[in-house]
Amino acid sequence: MKILGIFIFSILSLFSDKSTVVEGYKPGDKAEDFRLKSVDGKMYSMSDYKDAKGFIVVFTCNHCPFAKKYEDRIIELANKYKSKGYILLAINPNDPSVQPEDSYALMQKRAKEKGFGFPYLFDEGQKVYPKYGATKTPHAFLLDKSLTVKYVGAIDDNVEDAGAVKERYLENAIAALENKKNPSPSVTKAIGCSIKTK
Repeated sequence: MKILGIFIFSILSLFSDKSTVVEGYKPGDKAEDFRLKSVDGKMYSMSDYKDAKGFIVVFTCNHCPFAKKYEDRIIELANKYKSKGYILLAINPNDPSVQPEDSYALMQKRAKEKGFGFPYLFDEGQKVYPKYGATKTPHAFLLDKSLTVKYVGAIDDNVEDAGAVKERYLENAIAALENKKNPSPSVTKAIGCSIKTK
Protein backbone atom coordinates (compact mmCIF):
# COMPACT_ATOMS: atom_id res chain seq x y z
CA MET A 1 0.00 0.00 0.00
CA LYS A 2 2.85 2.35 0.88
CA ILE A 3 4.56 1.63 -2.47
CA LEU A 4 1.28 2.36 -4.29
CA GLY A 5 0.98 5.68 -2.45
CA ILE A 6 4.54 6.67 -3.45
CA PHE A 7 3.80 5.68 -7.05
CA ILE A 8 0.62 7.81 -7.17
CA PHE A 9 2.45 10.75 -5.57
CA SER A 10 5.24 10.45 -8.16
CA ILE A 11 2.75 10.46 -11.04
CA LEU A 12 0.91 13.49 -9.63
CA SER A 13 4.22 15.30 -9.13
CA LEU A 14 5.15 14.57 -12.70
CA PHE A 15 2.00 16.21 -14.04
CA SER A 16 2.12 19.14 -11.64
CA ASP A 17 5.71 20.03 -12.56
CA LYS A 18 5.47 22.79 -15.17
CA SER A 19 8.89 21.95 -16.60
CA THR A 20 7.68 18.55 -17.76
CA VAL A 21 4.82 19.95 -19.84
CA VAL A 22 6.60 22.87 -21.49
CA GLU A 23 6.52 22.56 -25.25
CA GLY A 24 9.18 24.28 -27.26
CA TYR A 25 11.71 23.97 -30.00
CA LYS A 26 13.63 20.76 -30.48
CA PRO A 27 16.62 20.15 -32.77
CA GLY A 28 15.42 20.27 -36.36
CA ASP A 29 12.60 22.75 -35.66
CA LYS A 30 12.52 26.12 -37.39
CA ALA A 31 12.49 28.97 -34.88
CA GLU A 32 10.46 32.14 -35.32
CA ASP A 33 12.35 35.40 -35.34
CA PHE A 34 11.63 37.88 -32.56
CA ARG A 35 11.93 41.63 -32.10
CA LEU A 36 12.93 42.63 -28.59
CA LYS A 37 14.26 45.73 -26.87
CA SER A 38 17.85 45.67 -25.67
CA VAL A 39 19.51 47.59 -22.84
CA ASP A 40 20.68 50.22 -25.36
CA GLY A 41 17.03 51.10 -26.08
CA LYS A 42 17.14 49.65 -29.61
CA MET A 43 15.03 46.81 -30.99
CA TYR A 44 16.82 43.68 -32.25
CA SER A 45 15.85 40.72 -34.44
CA MET A 46 17.88 37.90 -35.92
CA SER A 47 16.93 39.26 -39.36
CA ASP A 48 19.13 42.30 -38.56
CA TYR A 49 22.20 40.09 -39.02
CA LYS A 50 22.16 39.31 -42.74
CA ASP A 51 25.66 37.76 -42.79
CA ALA A 52 25.33 35.64 -39.63
CA LYS A 53 26.29 31.97 -39.87
CA GLY A 54 24.18 31.20 -36.82
CA PHE A 55 22.77 32.45 -33.53
CA ILE A 56 23.48 31.64 -29.90
CA VAL A 57 20.29 32.50 -28.00
CA VAL A 58 20.78 32.38 -24.22
CA PHE A 59 17.92 32.92 -21.78
CA THR A 60 19.51 34.47 -18.70
CA CYS A 61 18.84 37.16 -16.10
CA ASN A 62 20.28 39.42 -13.40
CA HIS A 63 19.34 37.75 -10.13
CA CYS A 64 19.86 34.01 -10.59
CA PRO A 65 23.06 32.65 -8.97
CA PHE A 66 23.46 30.16 -11.83
CA ALA A 67 23.13 32.92 -14.42
CA LYS A 68 25.70 35.02 -12.55
CA LYS A 69 28.17 32.13 -12.55
CA TYR A 70 27.84 31.92 -16.34
CA GLU A 71 28.04 35.67 -17.10
CA ASP A 72 31.78 35.72 -17.82
CA ARG A 73 31.49 32.56 -19.92
CA ILE A 74 28.63 34.11 -21.92
CA ILE A 75 30.76 37.23 -22.51
CA GLU A 76 33.65 35.02 -23.69
CA LEU A 77 31.35 33.05 -26.02
CA ALA A 78 30.01 36.26 -27.55
CA ASN A 79 33.49 37.65 -28.14
CA LYS A 80 34.96 34.38 -29.44
CA TYR A 81 32.23 33.52 -31.92
CA LYS A 82 31.19 36.95 -33.20
CA SER A 83 34.26 37.06 -35.46
CA LYS A 84 33.31 33.59 -36.74
CA GLY A 85 29.83 34.75 -37.71
CA TYR A 86 27.81 33.56 -34.72
CA ILE A 87 25.73 36.22 -32.99
CA LEU A 88 24.95 35.86 -29.29
CA LEU A 89 21.62 37.26 -28.13
CA ALA A 90 20.90 37.14 -24.39
CA ILE A 91 17.24 37.31 -23.36
CA ASN A 92 15.86 38.00 -19.89
CA PRO A 93 12.57 36.03 -19.74
CA ASN A 94 11.57 36.89 -16.17
CA ASP A 95 8.57 38.97 -15.09
CA PRO A 96 10.00 41.87 -13.03
CA SER A 97 6.76 42.14 -11.04
CA VAL A 98 7.64 38.70 -9.64
CA GLN A 99 11.44 39.21 -9.49
CA PRO A 100 12.20 42.97 -9.21
CA GLU A 101 15.95 42.37 -9.68
CA ASP A 102 15.19 41.51 -13.30
CA SER A 103 13.69 44.88 -14.23
CA TYR A 104 14.71 46.59 -17.46
CA ALA A 105 16.49 49.38 -15.54
CA LEU A 106 18.54 46.85 -13.56
CA MET A 107 19.30 44.94 -16.78
CA GLN A 108 20.81 48.16 -18.13
CA LYS A 109 22.83 48.61 -14.95
CA ARG A 110 24.09 45.00 -15.01
CA ALA A 111 25.05 45.15 -18.68
CA LYS A 112 27.06 48.32 -18.05
CA GLU A 113 28.79 46.88 -14.97
CA LYS A 114 29.79 43.71 -16.81
CA GLY A 115 30.54 45.38 -20.14
CA PHE A 116 28.20 43.21 -22.21
CA GLY A 117 29.25 43.46 -25.86
CA PHE A 118 26.06 41.78 -27.11
CA PRO A 119 22.35 42.62 -27.05
CA TYR A 120 20.75 41.92 -23.66
CA LEU A 121 17.07 41.72 -24.55
CA PHE A 122 13.95 41.97 -22.42
CA ASP A 123 11.17 39.48 -23.17
CA GLU A 124 8.43 41.97 -22.29
CA GLY A 125 5.12 40.19 -21.82
CA GLN A 126 6.98 36.85 -21.79
CA LYS A 127 6.06 36.02 -25.38
CA VAL A 128 9.36 34.58 -26.66
CA TYR A 129 10.61 32.15 -24.01
CA PRO A 130 7.51 29.85 -24.16
CA LYS A 131 7.97 29.41 -27.92
CA TYR A 132 11.53 28.25 -27.30
CA GLY A 133 10.51 26.09 -24.37
CA ALA A 134 13.14 27.66 -22.12
CA THR A 135 12.68 26.58 -18.51
CA LYS A 136 15.86 27.80 -16.78
CA THR A 137 18.29 30.67 -16.58
CA PRO A 138 20.62 30.04 -18.25
CA HIS A 139 19.17 27.95 -21.10
CA ALA A 140 21.01 27.95 -24.44
CA PHE A 141 19.75 27.43 -28.01
CA LEU A 142 21.98 27.21 -31.08
CA LEU A 143 20.38 28.09 -34.42
CA ASP A 144 21.88 27.96 -37.88
CA LYS A 145 21.54 30.86 -40.35
CA SER A 146 18.15 29.58 -41.53
CA LEU A 147 16.98 29.62 -37.86
CA THR A 148 16.86 25.83 -37.64
CA VAL A 149 17.49 24.71 -34.06
CA LYS A 150 20.65 22.62 -33.77
CA TYR A 151 21.26 22.41 -30.01
CA VAL A 152 19.24 22.99 -26.83
CA GLY A 153 20.42 22.87 -23.22
CA ALA A 154 23.34 23.69 -20.97
CA ILE A 155 26.38 25.76 -21.95
CA ASP A 156 28.75 23.23 -20.39
CA ASP A 157 28.95 20.56 -17.69
CA ASN A 158 30.19 22.58 -14.69
CA VAL A 159 28.15 25.41 -13.20
CA GLU A 160 30.49 25.97 -10.27
CA ASP A 161 33.91 26.10 -11.89
CA ALA A 162 34.63 27.30 -15.42
CA GLY A 163 38.18 25.99 -15.08
CA ALA A 164 36.96 22.45 -14.37
CA VAL A 165 34.66 22.12 -17.39
CA LYS A 166 35.09 18.80 -19.22
CA GLU A 167 32.28 19.02 -21.77
CA ARG A 168 31.67 22.31 -23.61
CA TYR A 169 28.29 21.34 -25.01
CA LEU A 170 27.51 24.62 -26.75
CA GLU A 171 30.98 25.08 -28.24
CA ASN A 172 31.02 21.46 -29.41
CA ALA A 173 27.66 22.06 -31.09
CA ILE A 174 29.05 25.12 -32.90
CA ALA A 175 32.08 23.08 -34.02
CA ALA A 176 29.72 20.41 -35.41
CA LEU A 177 27.75 23.09 -37.25
CA GLU A 178 31.00 24.45 -38.72
CA ASN A 179 31.78 20.95 -39.99
CA LYS A 180 28.28 20.60 -41.47
CA LYS A 181 27.38 17.89 -38.95
CA ASN A 182 24.57 17.58 -36.43
CA PRO A 183 25.69 18.17 -32.84
CA SER A 184 25.93 15.17 -30.53
CA PRO A 185 24.48 15.53 -28.01
CA SER A 186 21.92 17.87 -29.52
CA VAL A 187 19.99 18.16 -26.23
CA THR A 188 21.28 18.40 -22.66
CA LYS A 189 19.58 19.32 -19.40
CA ALA A 190 19.71 23.02 -18.59
CA ILE A 191 20.72 23.69 -14.97
CA GLY A 192 19.60 26.97 -13.41
CA CYS A 193 16.81 28.94 -11.81
CA SER A 194 13.22 28.55 -12.94
CA ILE A 195 11.77 31.31 -15.10
CA LYS A 196 9.70 33.70 -13.00
CA THR A 197 6.07 34.16 -14.06
CA LYS A 198 2.91 35.41 -12.33
